[in-house]
This record gives sequence, structure tokens and C-alpha cells, in this order.
Amino acid sequence: MCGDGDMMEGVGAEAASLAGHLKLPNLCWIYDNNRVTLDGPADVSFTEDVGERFHGHGWNVTHVNDANDLNAFSDACSNFLDTKDRPTLIIVNSHIGYGSPHKQDTNAAHGEPLGEDEIRLVKKFYGWPEDAKFLVPEGVREHFQERIGKRGRKLRDDWKKLFDSYSQKFPELADQINKMQHRELPNGWDKNLPTFPPDAKGTATRDSSGKVLNVLAQNVPWLVGGSADLATSDRTRLQFEGAGDFQAGSYGGRNLHFGVREHGMAAALNGMAVSKVRGFGGTFFNFSDYMKPAVRLAALMEIPTIFIYTHDSIGLGEDGPTHQPIEQLPSLRAVPGLVLLRPADANEVVEAWKVIMQLKHEPAALVLTRQAVPTFDRTKYASAAGVPKGAYVLADAPDSKPQVILMSTGSEVQLCIAAYEQLKSEGIKARVVSMPSWAIFEKQSEEYKQQIFPADVKARVAVEQASTFGWSQYVGPQGKVIGMHTFGSSAPLKDVLKKFGFSPDKVVEAARAAIRETK
Repeated sequence: MCGDGDMMEGVGAEAASLAGHLKLPNLCWIYDNNRVTLDGPADVSFTEDVGERFHGHGWNVTHVNDANDLNAFSDACSNFLDTKDRPTLIIVNSHIGYGSPHKQDTNAAHGEPLGEDEIRLVKKFYGWPEDAKFLVPEGVREHFQERIGKRGRKLRDDWKKLFDSYSQKFPELADQINKMQHRELPNGWDKNLPTFPPDAKGTATRDSSGKVLNVLAQNVPWLVGGSADLATSDRTRLQFEGAGDFQAGSYGGRNLHFGVREHGMAAALNGMAVSKVRGFGGTFFNFSDYMKPAVRLAALMEIPTIFIYTHDSIGLGEDGPTHQPIEQLPSLRAVPGLVLLRPADANEVVEAWKVIMQLKHEPAALVLTRQAVPTFDRTKYASAAGVPKGAYVLADAPDSKPQVILMSTGSEVQLCIAAYEQLKSEGIKARVVSMPSWAIFEKQSEEYKQQIFPADVKARVAVEQASTFGWSQYVGPQGKVIGMHTFGSSAPLKDVLKKFGFSPDKVVEAARAAIRETK
């Protein structure tokens, strides 16, 4: 169901274009063409021929000239059911209600309450008791029971018989459907996940994520998705045998090509999640701005949509400030119910995906690097198994009593580790906390939070290649934050990092200052 506003909004055009390209015959939009917006008549801002536009998108377009002509509307619905090679748009001409037949107040169509007098006039016109409130006329309940209740019961019974028969013939597929409907995972969903050995050069977290995703998708048949034009860059393409492409007339493929339609992609993923298919979609992190309404709705609806974002910082270098995200991390962290994870190395990526796959009522944003980051030696530093806590101690002082706490996310954790080693050589006791997910960390017990950030350690330094907004809650009033206060810059990676002060030496300098100022 849609109206004039939906026809004007960009996401509607994105969805219509994609659906037309894919020739989706099970899709029908019913357009209430009432020619009114909150500004008044729609033609003050909207005069295009909607039907012709949808013809151009490759849709089947039908018209119902009067919304009260139920026979014509029934014929249009039959036409939709008979159309097997494209989606259908039914344009229904209607008149929006203005209140009582005695007073057509335009404001009534724009959200203004009718008022007691108007309500009485409406009831009088229809022959209802004028003083009655919340009235359900005699016979209405019986009518619903006889028609909708009886029909619904029969449909439910028929469905159960059909599914019972299906379960006997195809027990494995029936079990998958049951697990999908209850948002459960199949047995062995996490088998064969990679473990990454220590590597000083390392790998980009987008690359390790792509490897993990391809394993998970083989274990979970209903994990499907794609990218907004950038699958080779954000590593969201499923490459195992049989994955295939989802295209017109070939709907068995598990790789979806959303094109340059970020908002449409995110909205479609939400629809898939509501249908209990586990959908993922990727793009550059800076383009999360285009997707924000759908990301917010995923959190509001409490559905486990998976949003994959790569090119997560100024670390992408020459692409410049138009592509370098600055404010996106705090912006998405502020969305209630959204689980954002920014892993520091390949093994944190594995653990982050484990967290994401087990979510049932929260969407996830997985934020990944374009550039290579070291894979930490987990025999020297703590296991990545701390990721499900949201934050964990990666490296600590020998007596677990640090003078300063260094905290970070993603690619900047390596700077904290390098600073930690330098401080250690100088006899300064430091702790490094990797914080892949603030949202998860905030759900932990106060006891655990105190273990990670002891209240008596006031000297604290946070490092992140993004807006510093939000870090004050962890570093405290005397702490230091090394972050971004401007947009980025176009230059080779090393030059960009040097310009904005992201180096182990700068972290060491900030740590010394924090210790000095908190004595």
C-alpha cells in the first residue's frame, strides 16, 4: 500500500527500479492516488505520470478509476495474479476524507482532530447513536466470526495439513523452515570457521570477513545477500559452488545485486528479515548515511538485519574526504538496539560474526577496514573470545594494576598495542582494552565493567579514527582522546595518518600526559 509521498520518495524509486529489473511477479503495489499532500493539492509539487514511469521500470500497470468500484478493484487484483513475468502497480483514484459531509475542512485531512461536534455530525449522517463511544453495532462480532474467523480457521487447518505432508516427504527442508521461522540456527552453523595465525602484516578485516561469511553461508542455507554495487570491494560475494546470482528468472541464486541503491537495499533486507530469511548487505561505511532510515527501522522493528560496512575510516587514503567516514560511528552507536561491531583483527572478525549470527531481535552493523591490520599473537595477548563481552583486556600490566588504560576499536587497536610495548620498555604499566562493541559492553554487569575500567585508574587514552563524540564516558574528565575533529584528506594512507596524528608515538605522548595530569 502506498500513496503520493511514497511515489515521490527516493527509496520508492530505488525499490521499483530493482523490482522491475528482477521481474518479481509476486510483488504488487496498490497506489492510493488521492492527489493530496500535507502541503495541499499534490500537483503543487508532483505532476509526473506515475503509470508511465512504472511502465519504464518494466511493471505491469493497471488503473481503478474509483476506489469505491470493488468489481474494478477485484479485476485489477486478478490481473496481478495472472501476471507472471513482472511486478504490478494498481493505481486507485480516490478522494481523501475531510471530516463530516457538512464541513469539508482541509485541515482535517492533515492530522487535525475532528472535534466533538464534527464527530456527532458524522454519526448523525450515518444514522448512528450520536452519543455512543467505542460502539460495536449488533451483528458485527458475529459477522467477523462467521466470515473472517471461520475462513481463517480453515486456512490455518489446510496449511497445517499441507506442512505435515511436506514434513514427511522432505524432513530436512521442513526442519530448515521451522528453524527459520523461530530464528534458530542449524546444527553445525559455526563449523569450519577459520582461525588466523599471528601475522605482523595481517589482512584487511573486510578480507577476513569475506572468508568467514562464505563459510557461514554454506552452513546456513537461508543466509543470503549482496552489495550496493561494491561486492568485490566489501567482500560480500558468496563464491562457493552453487551460490549463484539472484536474477530475473533465476531466483535460486544467493548473491543479490542491489546496484547503486543503498537505501533500497537496506529496506529490502528488512523485508527479508521480516520474512525470516537472514539477509546481509554491504557498502562503504560513508554510504551508511543513505541507508539510515532503514537501519533505524530495523532497530525499531527488532529484526536481525545484517549491515556490512567497509572502508571504515580515513585509512582508505586517496579516495579522500567524500569517502572517509568521520561522524558515522557515533551516529550509528546512538541508534537504540543496533549492535555495532568494529573488530580489531581477523580473529575478532570471526568472533564478531559469531555474535551477529546469534542475534534474534537486534540488527547488526559490522564495520571493517580496507587496509591491512596485524593479526595479533593470541599466545602473547588475550584471546579474541572476549569479543562477545563488547570490550575486553587485550594486554595488561603484569600485576593487573595499570597506571594508564589505552582503549580503542578496529584498526587503531594496533596503535595501542605498539604504544603499550613502548611504555612497557620504559617501565610504565599500561593496559590495552579492545572495544569492538560499545552496545554489547553496556549490557554487561557493573562488576565486569569495573574489571575492565577500574575506577581508581584515572589516566586513560582513547584512540579512534573518527569523531571523538562519545568517548568521554570511558576516558573520564581527565582522559585523552585521539580522534578526528575535521573531515579527512586525500593522500596516501601513511601521509593521512601522519597528518592527523595516528601513530604509536602520539599514543605514548598522550599516555604520559594522562599519567602526569592524574597524579
